[in-house]
Amino acid sequence: MGARALASATISFGLVSIPVKLFTTQESGSSISFNMLHSCGSRIKQQTWCPRCETVVQRKDLLKGYAFAKDQYVTFEQEELKALEEQGTRSVDIAEFIPIETIDPVFYEKSYYLGPDKGGDRPYQLLAQAMRETGRAALARYAARGKQYLVLIRPFEDGLILEQLYYPDEIRAFDDVEREGAEVKDAELKLAVQLIDQIANDAFDPTPYHDEVKTRIEEAIQRKIDGEEHIAVASDDAPQGQIIDLMDALKASLGDDAGAESDGETRRGPKRSASKSDAAAKPRRKRAAKK
Repeated sequence: MGARALASATISFGLVSIPVKLFTTQESGSSISFNMLHSCGSRIKQQTWCPRCETVVQRKDLLKGYAFAKDQYVTFEQEELKALEEQGTRSVDIAEFIPIETIDPVFYEKSYYLGPDKGGDRPYQLLAQAMRETGRAALARYAARGKQYLVLIRPFEDGLILEQLYYPDEIRAFDDVEREGAEVKDAELKLAVQLIDQIANDAFDPTPYHDEVKTRIEEAIQRKIDGEEHIAVASDDAPQGQIIDLMDALKASLGDDAGAESDGETRRGPKRSASKSDAAAKPRRKRAAKK
């Protein structure tokens, strides 16, 4: 069964119009959600409560207010806000093409697969191939649901993907993060590079990873369904090995390879992907730390 489109749009590429459909990139129903219940087993209902009038407020009596000072609001009627909304033309207007590698992932908010709509196959493939050849992505504006979005269209596999971006004023400056300019010693850097090379890979492959917490919850849910009333809670009182010195931590992480050199070059372990074998390696690193 094919994916169901969320919306349709038209990409404006010069004088070329490309009808497309938007699809979600996430698997629906993949997350686990719980309902809030009363102790009697009934699902509770949430109500809007006014603490000043001490009464439940109906939706028709609600106003939207913007707090410009403490406990001071300017209010808007729904019609006033509606007049300020962007007209949803469903048009994705390309403003410029930029090198893909210049876009920091911190700007990515949400992703949508793009598929060609009726009559759009040829220009869709043309745009995708042209961007692959140039190594560029399209920065565009997209109006929908009363809002204006900054989006990025980039090649993905044998087609296109649309990335909804944050605006610059929505991104907090990294200068807000407090940090000190600590000096990095050459020996520490050398060991850190050696450690990176030891567990490095040449490509991103997420298949060895999965959500272990989700698996545990799913198993616990099934045990409850099967009649088990209480789930045993594991204790986490096991002593943890602690290494204070940075050089000792790096050497312990590398194990026998720490500081080893061959023909004047740092010896590097074979590249491998993260898997269950990594979990088996951790106890050996802890024992090395206690020496």
